[in-house]
Amino acid sequence: MKVVPYKDQQEGKKAQVRDMFNNISKKYDLLNHVLSLGVDIYWRKRAVKILKKYQPELILDIATGTGDFAIEALAANPKKVIGVDISEGMLEIGKEKIKAKGLEDRIEMRLGDSEGLLFEDNYFDAVIVSFGVRNYENLEKGLADMCRVLKPGGRLVIIEFSKPKIFPFKQIYNAYFRFVLPAVGRVISKDQSAYTYLPESVNAFPDGEKFTKILDKVGYKETECIPLTFGISSIYTATK
Repeated sequence: MKVVPYKDQQEGKKAQVRDMFNNISKKYDLLNHVLSLGVDIYWRKRAVKILKKYQPELILDIATGTGDFAIEALAANPKKVIGVDISEGMLEIGKEKIKAKGLEDRIEMRLGDSEGLLFEDNYFDAVIVSFGVRNYENLEKGLADMCRVLKPGGRLVIIEFSKPKIFPFKQIYNAYFRFVLPAVGRVISKDQSAYTYLPESVNAFPDGEKFTKILDKVGYKETECIPLTFGISSIYTATK
């Protein structure tokens, strides 16, 4: 059974994820930085540093949300970043943020399905995702479509949560994810399910070598996993 945010609803995972992010969109940035103790900012910078050496001119940011990764990706000096997300609420916050920073000519935000991208084949120099692929209803389908829109030789860079394996950090992390994170998320976001879904979705996600094997299966090459911060998250890179 797939992990979904709202177990009492009949909608599929994709629709539930969309509704969840619409519900928490106004508090998402605050919760994201508070619950990660700000380390998520470092993770994005690290990922963009890897991307920068490939000098991508056109970047697609999948599950762009409120646009933090799209904005950070400008450090790689692209001509343009296009962000796609299924949540209108998250995109609204992102568009306001981009407008306030005067970045409308460099970042474009679009409503769209990350598992059915409305772009032609071989279109982007790079595709990036931060904390989005574990929310896919069909992981292989989404990854394959991202590969389709990449140019030959184009780069994939994904940041996603992982499961730490080193004692005692594994135990501390698990306790934080099971008890602290859901409680704080529930109080601030007012959504009873969103921050219970987060640890459940991370636990169900095939991280590390399991994920790189899936990337290999759907057509990527040179796949690599780079653990971050004791294995809390990982950067995955690959080439088409």
